[in-house]
Amino acid sequence: MSMSMSYPFFVFLFLSFLSLSLSQQFPRGHLIDCGATAKSVIDGREWLPDDGFISAGTSKNVTIPGVAPTLSTVRSFPLQNNLRRKFCYVARVYRGARYLIRTTYYYGGVNGLSFPSPPVFDQIVDGTFWSVVDTTEDYQKGLSSYYEAVFEARGNTMSVCVTSNTYTESDPFISSLEMLILGDSLYNTTNFSSYALRLVSRSSFGHNESIIRYPDDQFDRVWEPYDENVYVVAGNKTPPVSGFWNIPPSKVFKRALSTAQLEPLQLRWPNFSLPNSTYYIALYFADNSDSMASSSRVLDIHINDVIYYGNLNVTSDGAAVFATRWNLSGPTKITLRAAATSNISPLINAGEIFDVLHLGGRTHTRDVRALEEIKNSLRNYPLDWNGDPCLPLSYSWTGVTCSKGDRIRVTALNLTSMDLSGSLSPSIANLTALSDIWLGNNSISGVIPDLSSLKQLQILHLEDNQLNGDIPSSLGDIGSLRELFLQNNNLTGRIPDSLAGRPGLNLNSHMWPALAKIYKLHINCKLEHLQFCTRNSCPYSVTMIYIFLFT
Repeated sequence: MSMSMSYPFFVFLFLSFLSLSLSQQFPRGHLIDCGATAKSVIDGREWLPDDGFISAGTSKNVTIPGVAPTLSTVRSFPLQNNLRRKFCYVARVYRGARYLIRTTYYYGGVNGLSFPSPPVFDQIVDGTFWSVVDTTEDYQKGLSSYYEAVFEARGNTMSVCVTSNTYTESDPFISSLEMLILGDSLYNTTNFSSYALRLVSRSSFGHNESIIRYPDDQFDRVWEPYDENVYVVAGNKTPPVSGFWNIPPSKVFKRALSTAQLEPLQLRWPNFSLPNSTYYIALYFADNSDSMASSSRVLDIHINDVIYYGNLNVTSDGAAVFATRWNLSGPTKITLRAAATSNISPLINAGEIFDVLHLGGRTHTRDVRALEEIKNSLRNYPLDWNGDPCLPLSYSWTGVTCSKGDRIRVTALNLTSMDLSGSLSPSIANLTALSDIWLGNNSISGVIPDLSSLKQLQILHLEDNQLNGDIPSSLGDIGSLRELFLQNNNLTGRIPDSLAGRPGLNLNSHMWPALAKIYKLHINCKLEHLQFCTRNSCPYSVTMIYIFLFT
């Protein structure tokens, strides 16, 4: 059986008499005015400045007059050497809740005269690549651009990230971010533990004027007018939308796209070519005409000449038909034909189509918590240390290397010469998959924490910092450790026996022969105390100590 023949098994019909419990309050969630410095109230809804959600980037003003308030500022992020760095907004969310996420972009020339066109970049939610952001065409028309997706919160926070890529030529930016809770019944045939939905198009086919959104849509989804509505049926009847699957706004049912006779109704929707992927398609119908009681409006629905649903009886109560996984590629044609039992022309009111995204996974929870503790104990940590530390793998945090596969772990930290200060959190010992730690040439102070739990650690570089206290004897308990650099710190005390007496211990004696003799003398005589060289003094007039453990 071909793939196309299996499609009807994924199509579902829901009639409007399904009873759902709805709230009529404002959509709950976060409205973030990126780059703004103060709260604002727009259409009765409060927008927050973004400094409570992100620490990186620069606020910039759009100087083009007449733009909407939420488009008058942006947050811009530095593009450095075309590195793939992500800059993430992190918001508190309700675990398990379904969120509509909408990002809006209006360039306004904020990157200067050298870059008249908007940059092209990527956006990410948690560890999942969402989409490329290319606002060039809209901006040339004087329009802003928005992107929508539906994700389920898998933790107590959710991150939405703007990221540069190899095709990014100037600083990425963002104008506003909305994270709104959806009703539990919306799109609930999707397995959101494995997938998310990226909006491709959402249209009210009978409208050709302004968009429909809140307060008409209680969840503030954006329903765009359809430009090719050549024949529209208007009426005063609207079905009870509280019973509609996915709960479209009642306004979309006041006008419908139809034909004058019983001829088929064809829609090129969406009006652009689609990449080869799997899509969620939902179509909404209601007979709002003043047809006679003896009239019967029954439809056969085809998508690209493949049967989508047959013998759909459209009444004033309405109906929704959707497919959770439908393969599409290239131009899309939807054909509505009057069934043999119908004596009225076909019609359609609205539709939604989403690309079904595979979720990209998550970094191991313990590693995430450990890195957050490390970040909190350091100062001047990298700007992109927000969001998921490892995923997507091409956008891992600066200095963080991660494993691949189903279980994502942090395997290396390399923050050499990053101008870090602060202290080294004991939580680094919870990164139990670490094999390499490179923290040399910074200004990290405090004691060296117990790292004995890092059973896979092979390389530890802590040289050229301001660490003090004793060398932990627990370092000798790490059987895999083969390279240890501690020179140029403020360490004092005796060399732990677990290091000094360990088989294979050697000194890089061909570089520092005088120190080698002193070191061997101390070992042979079993002296109880050896003071490590500091940045300012050394008891034996040497400047460095390197300890190598060779396996």
